[in-house]
Amino acid sequence: MAKNRFELFAEVQGILKNGTREFKPGQIFKKGDLLINIDAQEFRASLVSARSNFQNTIAGMMADLKLDYPRAYDQWNGFLADFDLEKPLPALPEIMDKKAEFFIAGRGVTSAYYAIKNLEERLVKYSIRAPYDGVLASASVTEGTLVRPGQNLGEFIATDVYELMLSIAPDASDYLNIGDAVSLRARSGDRTFSGTVTRINKRVDPTTQMVQVFVETRDPSLKEGMYLEAEINAGSVEDAILMSRKLLIDESSIYAVKDGLLVLLDVRPVYFMPNKMVVRGIADGSMVLTQPVAGAHSGMMVQVFDAQKGVNNDEIISQQQKTSTEN
Repeated sequence: MAKNRFELFAEVQGILKNGTREFKPGQIFKKGDLLINIDAQEFRASLVSARSNFQNTIAGMMADLKLDYPRAYDQWNGFLADFDLEKPLPALPEIMDKKAEFFIAGRGVTSAYYAIKNLEERLVKYSIRAPYDGVLASASVTEGTLVRPGQNLGEFIATDVYELMLSIAPDASDYLNIGDAVSLRARSGDRTFSGTVTRINKRVDPTTQMVQVFVETRDPSLKEGMYLEAEINAGSVEDAILMSRKLLIDESSIYAVKDGLLVLLDVRPVYFMPNKMVVRGIADGSMVLTQPVAGAHSGMMVQVFDAQKGVNNDEIISQQQKTSTEN
C-alpha cells in the first residue's frame, strides 16, 4: 500500500465543485493542485460583511484614540490603511499602553477580531489542496453533490513510495534490523523489486502471535493493492538444523536414536515457518527422526533402514514398521 495516503473528509457543508481537475478515481494531481472545492460563496459573503462591520468599529473609535491615546492612534491608523475586505485580517497592532489596550478591548475590537479570524480559518476548509504529487485512489462523491460535515469524499495517495507490512515470528524478528535489504516478488508475473526494512513493531499481535515488520520500496511499476511476497535475509543461526514442525514434541523436544532406542532430546526452536522449523541444541553426530513415527515413545526399539532397501538412509522407523514391511 502507498506509504503516504489520507482520507478526504468534508468539514463544512456545501455543493462540491471540481478543483484543478475532475474529482474522479485515477485522476493525477500535482502538489498544490486543488483537490476539493466546495462552494463557499454564501459563507465568503458573510465573512466580508463581518470584516466590514469590524472596520466600522475601528473607524468609530479613532477619534477617541487620537484625543486620549495618540501613540495608539498612529498604530491603529496604519492598521486601517492595510485593511482589505477581500483579504485576511492583518495582525493586531502591539499596544504597549495598558489603558489604551483596555479601552480598545472595551469597544469589542479584540473579540470581534478573533471571531473573524475564526471565520477565515473555516473558509480555508472549503478547499483541500494536494499535499504531494499523487493520484485520487477513490471518490465517493461527484461534482454537484451536496456534502455535509464528516462525510467521506475519497482517498488520495502518493505513488512514489509504497509500504508492505509483513507478519514475522517474534523469534525471527530478533534477527532483523532497520535498513536490512528485502527482496520482493509479485505473485503474478516474474517482476521483482527491492525494499528496505523501515520499522519493526515491538508489540506481538495477541491474535496471530506475530510481529509486524514494515518494508519500504520504490518502483514506478508498483500499484496500490498488489500482492507481493518478501524474502528477508535475517542472518545465520549457528549450530542449527532445519526440520519438520511435526517432529516437535511439547514445544521443546524431538525424538533421537541412542543405542537402537528412541529417546527425547531437548532442543530450542529459534524460528518457525509454516511447515518447517529451525532448532538448536542437537549435537554433532546425533541421529534424529526425519518423519513422525506412529506410536513413538521413549524406549521404543528402532532401526535405520539402508537406502538400498528403498528408504532414505537417514530415515528412522520403528522395528514394528520394519517387520510389517518385510512381511
